[in-house]
Amino acid sequence: MKYPLLAQIKRAPGKGGKMSNRAFDARTGEDITRSIVYATLKNALDSGMYLYKETENSSWTQVSQTSTLPEEKPVEKTNEVMSFLSTCVDKRPDTLFMEDLNWKFICRNVYRGANMLLTGPTGTGKSQTAIAVAKAMGRELFYINLGATQDPRGTLIGNTHFSKDAGTFFNESAFVKALKTPNTVILLDEVSRAHPEAWNILMTVLDPGQRYIRLDEAVGAPTIKVAEGVSFIGTANLGAEYTAVRVMDRALIDRFTIAEIPFLTEAQETSLLQKIYPDMEVSDAENLAEIAKLTRAEIQSDQPQISTMISTRSVIEMGGLLVDGFSLGEVAQVGIYPLYSEEGGLQSERTFMRQIVQKFISDGTDENLFNDQNDQNEENTSF
Repeated sequence: MKYPLLAQIKRAPGKGGKMSNRAFDARTGEDITRSIVYATLKNALDSGMYLYKETENSSWTQVSQTSTLPEEKPVEKTNEVMSFLSTCVDKRPDTLFMEDLNWKFICRNVYRGANMLLTGPTGTGKSQTAIAVAKAMGRELFYINLGATQDPRGTLIGNTHFSKDAGTFFNESAFVKALKTPNTVILLDEVSRAHPEAWNILMTVLDPGQRYIRLDEAVGAPTIKVAEGVSFIGTANLGAEYTAVRVMDRALIDRFTIAEIPFLTEAQETSLLQKIYPDMEVSDAENLAEIAKLTRAEIQSDQPQISTMISTRSVIEMGGLLVDGFSLGEVAQVGIYPLYSEEGGLQSERTFMRQIVQKFISDGTDENLFNDQNDQNEENTSF
């Protein structure tokens, strides 16, 4: 064994498949249970701690994090990083509106190999930011959608298959292929919506003291080390707009450096629409941006009348409808109102949104708003 040594303690199958307290080298994943007495193992497991041993003759001590391991001396690249940061703002896409400081902070950390977690409401451009960072660095990007998968092990590790010609064989996942590709950026999209099993698999991958993935939970199962220069960017909807059915594992969050991607300001959103749709009327862009802003302000009020806000992604989609000849009233009918409940009649979310949109409509599309609603209520109560 190589010292200093850091041991991760967990419940795992031993000989015969029986679950027991086991110790694994945090660097290599090797089972080193025999080198640690049972009481020491149990105490560390009960405390949720790692075990650390400086030399072969020293005693095991409990530690709370993997940073106890001395890192191999990194290649000095401060000048390289500073050179990249001096030009990275110029490499940001025109359609990515972000404060220079936030952009440089994200670029710097990814360039340095830190795990970045981009948080913010749905539709604010978190995934596009990750893609833009990889492009600015000149790195290949691998996209892994964790929110959509129902098979975490298949998505992150791979699957065993059988054919008459080849017999039983293992087909590794795109994620494993990405881990083995040096100097790449791996986008873990919607990591906050991932299955807990996916979070468990990612623990060792994202831990700077480990950086490996185990292909199987069995003792002695092979591991794959993360290649040199691989960077990870996760995206998550945390806070008020968090839509996952589970609370994201705190231990996993702690493996990331967090950068918030907020909604654009009204002026930024207007400019974005004009960049994407050069032929759009300025007034149309301003109207869409202001309607979206009003929904966000309402959500943040003490007693919001609506349960969701209009995202930048939705604003862009609606802008495309306007450019293709739809009126604002028609855009609202197909792109805004369906997002809001009709329950409650004149007190419903949808009626509230109709009142907001009506202020911007001059084409008569919504002029019978309340008459239509009253007619519907009368129909619902007639015998």
